[in-house]
Formats: sequence, structure tokens, C-alpha cells
Amino acid sequence: MRKMRHIFWLTLILTNMVTAAELNIEITQGVDNPIPIAVVPFSWEGTSALSEDVAAVVSADLQQVGEFRALPPGNMLSMPDEAAEVFFRDWRILAQDYLLVGKITHSPGSQLVQVQYEFFDVAREQKLIGEVLTGSVDQLRDIAHEISNVVFEQVTGIRGAFSTEILYVSAQFISPELTYFRIEKSDYDGRRSQVLVESQEPLMSPAWSPDGRQIAYLSFETNLPRIYIQEIATGERRQITDFPGINSSPVWSPDGTKLAMVLSKDGSPDVYVMDLMTNQLTRLTDHPRAETEPSWTADSRSVLFTSDRTGQPQIYQVGITGGFPERLTFDCFYCSKGRFLPDGKNLVHVRRDTRQDNSYSIAIFNIETQRVITLTDTSLDESPSVAPNGSMIMFATKVNGRGILDAVSIDGRVKFRLPSAQGDVREPSWSPFLN
Repeated sequence: MRKMRHIFWLTLILTNMVTAAELNIEITQGVDNPIPIAVVPFSWEGTSALSEDVAAVVSADLQQVGEFRALPPGNMLSMPDEAAEVFFRDWRILAQDYLLVGKITHSPGSQLVQVQYEFFDVAREQKLIGEVLTGSVDQLRDIAHEISNVVFEQVTGIRGAFSTEILYVSAQFISPELTYFRIEKSDYDGRRSQVLVESQEPLMSPAWSPDGRQIAYLSFETNLPRIYIQEIATGERRQITDFPGINSSPVWSPDGTKLAMVLSKDGSPDVYVMDLMTNQLTRLTDHPRAETEPSWTADSRSVLFTSDRTGQPQIYQVGITGGFPERLTFDCFYCSKGRFLPDGKNLVHVRRDTRQDNSYSIAIFNIETQRVITLTDTSLDESPSVAPNGSMIMFATKVNGRGILDAVSIDGRVKFRLPSAQGDVREPSWSPFLN
């Protein structure tokens, strides 16, 4: 039995707070030949209505990443809920490669539900996996995402990221004098959004801790840019910088012991690293031109950053003990916001190729082969954040003058969009795997 992850609900109730709006995925591009899969509606044994349709959530998960095409329930020839009721001929007739069936049981007087599912390879007439997951009624959506993770990994060999979450900044313009800025947390698909921080002053640069229990962010609530760390479960927070000038761009090291940031306390903006146990600062860059947008290598030993020390923004790498930075990008007029995929070889970044080109795209640059793959074709793409399994990249862009979030697969074949019903959304940050 898989252990369900704990869910921490947090809403900061403020006098003038406006309800957070959910983002809902719109698929804008899928693969040419998605894998056909039948997800049969799960049967239900109980006395009360379910809060979630587990099979519908699984179908949506698998289709939203573009790799699968789910068979509509109305086209199914039978509705099995366990292996004994499966007739593979029915599913071969319907040209399905895979089949998922299941049942949900709720004991009277209990808050717990049991979800039994079984997953089959139709052509081989073989059960690939079957489990019973237990959780509260309120965790049905989490159970569905966990089933999606298992199915995705069984078929693709890649760990599913459907149980992950995203942070993002939303801005709702109430009047010319009043804007609400919020840092919100939601499921990867934009559902179950929760307001973690709200202010009438700008909030920026939300970042996850490696264990998914804390966030770091930039707030102007004191009318000066300052960095805070906040516990998600309790809302408890602490201000960790109060230096003169710029305090921005916090990002945790993968080992969770340090925070890279940009400070201008000694002159121009430079990259620093703070040891979170001792609060000791180490200055990594020292240049009269701006050095910004830090990110970490997977081994926590080096930091990437953007610098215009050669006249135009390019991406550099420097060790956490300092030293002379290594330039990584050469073939673009403008390259920024660099961060490695989990393989440590492919660099996701924001790119502008020529001086005359006014578009900013998300691209991947392989530092070994020097090959560049441009993934997006809109004009104002920024703030890329990589899913923890390395399969998708979420980024901010604009459509009809409004900030929205888009996602693209690392091969560029699959795209989906998370538009906001109201206001702008920006600066996405994809969580680590959550247990």
C-alpha cells in the first residue's frame, strides 16, 4: 500500500482578501499519435456522494501531458471494476493499448475510503500492477493523482509528476490605486489553489525548499525589497535579509542548506549565498555590471547566473566558493534565466537570438553538443520552471495583454495552458516531488 502524502491546508484570512481563482488547464498541443487508454469509471460502494470522480481525474491527468488519449466512457462496451470482469477482446475491438479499472469502498461511519485499481496491457492480456490505496474522502484527488503517477511510469518509464504542486504570483487589479498581490499554491494542474501570502505591495520570486515544506519569496511590504522564508503548514515566517538596496531572487540549494540570492549592498547587484544554519554570507560575483537570476547545479556546488558583463545578458556558472565564472552561452544575443534539467547537461533558458528579434522564447541548450532547441513561439516568454521529473517546463507569458502560465514538454511536442479567470499570473515555481 502506498503511503499517501500529508496535505497541509493554509489560507491567510485578511480583511480585504479576494477569493483565489483556480487555473484550469487548456491543452493547446499534443503528440501526433497519443497512446490509447481506457480508464473505466470506478464503481462506488457507500452511502454518500463522492467529492471527486477518480477515473475522470486520472483521464484528465494523462491527457493533459499529451502522451495519452482516453476513451470516452460512452464508447466503452463494458464497465469492469476488477480483473475477473475484464474481457480483453472488448478493448482490442476498441483499439485500446491499456486499460485501467477500479472500485472505491467507503465504510459507514468512517472518514476513510479504499481505492482498489488494476492496470492492464491489453495486447499482452497482462495485469501490470494493482494496488489498494487508503485515504480520507478529502484525499480522493490525491489518490487519483497517485494512480496517474503509477500508470505514467508503467508506460513511459518516467516517474509521474501529477502529485506535484506549483507556486505562482497572481495580481488582481481592483482599482488604479489598489492591486492585490498573492503567492498562491495549487496542484500542478491549477486546481485547489490556496493563498499563502497576500499584500497590497508587490510579491515576487516564490521558490520551494527541497523538502516542499517551506517557500522563500521577495516582498515589498516594508516598501523595500526583502526576502522571507515561510512554513507552508503553519504560515510562520521570518525575514532573512534587511540589507541596503536590492534583496531579491532567493533560491534554495538542492541539499537544502543554503539560499542563493541577489544583493546590491556592496554596490551593483551581485550573487551571494547564505548558509541557512549560520546566516553567513558568501559573495560569489563581484562585477560593476548586474549579476542576477541565480539557480543551482544538482550537486549544490555551483550556481548559474545571468550577467551583462560582456554588454548583453549571458549565462555563467561559478562555484560556491567563488572564483572566476565560466561563460556557458555564446550563440545568442540575449540568454537569461538558466537552469539545468535533472541530467545536468541541458540548460533551460530564455533566449533572444538577434538584436533585431524582439521575441523571447524558452529554449534548451546542450552544453556538450552545443545544440539549441527552441520550444516556444510566443513573444514574451519568461521565468521557466522545470517539473521534478524533467519532462515539462512551465513558464510565464502574455496573451491579449494578460499574464498567464504555459507549459511545454522538453521535446516541444506537448503544450498546455493555465489561464487565470481574473487578473495576471506570473513567476511559476514547480515543486519537488512531494511525499
